[in-house]
Amino acid sequence: MTTHTTQDAKNFAHYPSLAGRTVFVTGGSSGIGGDIVVAFARQGAKVGFTGRNAQSAADVVARASAVGPTPLFLQSDATDVPALQQAIRTTAETLGDIAVLVNNVANDQRHDLMAVTEEDFDWRVAINLRPHFFAAQAVVEGMKRLGGGAIVNLGSTSWIGKSKGYPVYATCKSATVGLTRSLAKELGEFKIRVNTLTPGWIMTEKQLTMWVDEAGERAMNENQCLPGRIVGNDVANLALFLSADDSRMVTAQDFIIDAGWN
Repeated sequence: MTTHTTQDAKNFAHYPSLAGRTVFVTGGSSGIGGDIVVAFARQGAKVGFTGRNAQSAADVVARASAVGPTPLFLQSDATDVPALQQAIRTTAETLGDIAVLVNNVANDQRHDLMAVTEEDFDWRVAINLRPHFFAAQAVVEGMKRLGGGAIVNLGSTSWIGKSKGYPVYATCKSATVGLTRSLAKELGEFKIRVNTLTPGWIMTEKQLTMWVDEAGERAMNENQCLPGRIVGNDVANLALFLSADDSRMVTAQDFIIDAGWN
């Protein structure tokens, strides 16, 4: 089994434009989302984030506080739209209008095509697509007041690679690209940029515990163009660039991080 390590953040870019800005991250209490929260804190940003697991969120807060401003954790279920909207309002009232939204929350729980019910389908959409739309809707007015902003929607290569075992999840993730392109045109006149960040197989604790086995290791070795493994910080680093003024003329795009698999 390959050893998976995080990257040394000291070796990577610093973005002055992110210092002091308010950032909101959905699903930031663990995994990729947690690494994104810490990465923005390291840039000096004020971060609000949601998640269900208060215990793992406390670890994210501790990691972020060690390198930057202490983030604001607001416990909520992403399928609860009013709770999500309230978390966004609370973040804006506490930290200032939100300049950056990272729509990270998702659940890639495996499911069988023939076993999916209407209720099951709706729940999977409610966690993998619906929060992205309503979170974006909720930050628009604040971004207009700021004179612009950035929205980063997390996608997935699951649908690009025609992966089996989670058809509703893959459908939602493909729809994320459509959401990004639609919002980019809707909001561009207000200098609000919208992009998709599409990870491949990222070595989070969840993936390593539940899905990565010897066959998975072989698949990565055979299909990735680059050696090594992709970690959450690799995704966070691109989220920083897409949120900073350095990418001021970049919008409606889809950026894939999969070591060249697809």
